[in-house]
Amino acid sequence: MADPMRIRASAKGDVVTVNLLVSHEMETGQRRDASGKTVPAWFIQTITATHNNRAVFSAQLGPAVSKNPLFRFSFKGGKAGDKLSVTWKDNRNESRTDEATIA
Repeated sequence: MADPMRIRASAKGDVVTVNLLVSHEMETGQRRDASGKTVPAWFIQTITATHNNRAVFSAQLGPAVSKNPLFRFSFKGGKAGDKLSVTWKDNRNESRTDEATIA
């Protein structure tokens, strides 16, 4: 399984700003290894962040996204101490969910 995501969420008033670093290889399927064989595609297809059972961020990704992608987004309605959950799923049906507390 992949390394944990780094999630930093901070609230100013009722606006929460989230910085999210996802650990993933994000292979395009077009690169070749040292022996000349094509490295199979392996990339995140969907990523979703939820707060109080409400999706506050959602994205569909493809092979053009770089390794270990970084996302930044904001949403209203959160406060310090609330939990934020982030889940990704890739084209190999692997997934990961991590949680952070809003500061």
